[in-house]
Amino acid sequence: MNLIAAADRNWGIGKNNGLLISIPEDMQFFRASTIHNVVVMGRHTLESFPNAKPLPQRTNIVLSGKPDYEVKGATVVHGIAELKEELKKYDTDDVFIIGGDSIYHQFEPYCKVAYITKLDYEYDADAHFPNLDEKENWVLHDESEEHTYFDIPYTFACYYNTDVKEL
Repeated sequence: MNLIAAADRNWGIGKNNGLLISIPEDMQFFRASTIHNVVVMGRHTLESFPNAKPLPQRTNIVLSGKPDYEVKGATVVHGIAELKEELKKYDTDDVFIIGGDSIYHQFEPYCKVAYITKLDYEYDADAHFPNLDEKENWVLHDESEEHTYFDIPYTFACYYNTDVKEL
């Protein structure tokens, strides 16, 4: 499985159920990476999308603790065990964990690759991604040259997990 996110210097990813910043090139990278694949998210992440609708041209899986929660165009699961069982139906290389922070933290050990847009800025975030630079099993494999969006420098980084856990 894969993780994909944009994170600031403190691995912040969001505030008040929204992104910290929307960078067009990052959005294009996200779309190109996830299109025709499986995206896994929590209910709050889905509800942060325009009209709270699933992403088109992807298999959307939503984790919600609400037992009666349903979403047209998505598979809804109601617990981690049910989500793990659902994910067994797919090739793990085609699965992207897209948020929010609790989903990232729970599934990080099971992911092989993390695609991180690293923002060289500190935001006032209330949601955070696991700090892969502090984890011995995550190795920075590749990082792009620096890009800039207005005055915010950022890079595209790819990390590999050297100790992927079985789902």
